[in-house]
Amino acid sequence: MKSKHKAPTLRQFQDRFPTEDSCLEHLMRIRYGNRHDCDKCGRNAHFYRIKTRRSYTCEYCGHQVYPTADTPFHRTRTSLRDWFYVMFLFTTSRSGVAAREVQRQIGVTYKTAWRMCHEIRKYMAMLDGDDMLGGNGGIVEVDETLVGGSITGKGSGYKANKTCVVGLLERDGKLVTRIIKQRDKTAMHTIINNHVLTGATITTDEFGGYKDLHHNGYQHMTVRHKARQYSNPITGAGVNAIEGFWAQLKRSINGTHIHVSAKHLWKYLGEFEFRHNRRHAPDLMLDEMMTAFA
Repeated sequence: MKSKHKAPTLRQFQDRFPTEDSCLEHLMRIRYGNRHDCDKCGRNAHFYRIKTRRSYTCEYCGHQVYPTADTPFHRTRTSLRDWFYVMFLFTTSRSGVAAREVQRQIGVTYKTAWRMCHEIRKYMAMLDGDDMLGGNGGIVEVDETLVGGSITGKGSGYKANKTCVVGLLERDGKLVTRIIKQRDKTAMHTIINNHVLTGATITTDEFGGYKDLHHNGYQHMTVRHKARQYSNPITGAGVNAIEGFWAQLKRSINGTHIHVSAKHLWKYLGEFEFRHNRRHAPDLMLDEMMTAFA
């Protein structure tokens, strides 16, 4: 049976935002409503559009408000419709959107396309947030992986030119990822304590950094990968779900982006977290991004 929760089509997006003015009007109404109290004169006023700029003016005192202020579109000359279209692409693609693709589709410079993509990724990461996991004794899978780098890098593991990322995924719930500098017991315990509620069940592989989690108020179950065990049939221990996310993330980076630097990796993680946490409701992704400016 096909899911009813389908992402919007391009035609639906174009019907919703047909012009530049419709995009600015959308921002104004989402952020300020049809009327609001003027910051200058204090009167409840209707604000009229100023045609020569991206602003609206109070009907009584002429005070101006800029709907794009403090949004990803702040101080940009790029068309708002182009911005909205790139956001549409981000919510309808499973593998992410490359700056080169944005450059080709909307005809901007690569520098502009790169900045647009990174501002949208930061916005998606901000919207996703980091709720505490494992409420009501839930099961949380925890695993770490290495992202980026090359086989010619000096050293091994996180000592090479790779970045270590820890993922915490509540079964049938949300995902949280974090970049760490040291892959040791102190770092792992700190990450888990900061993002998982006590009383939850933690399931991991046999990596030593997860030892003694029961001292922190968790029930800890382990799956033995070295013994070719990928799911414990008795306890239910396993990290297959979080490993599935790692596979999707790495395929997307290697296939779409080719390379992601450690400096900007957190933005890509935020982008993929946002999509993963809304995977059962793709029809709501764009709406959430379009209405969160308030």
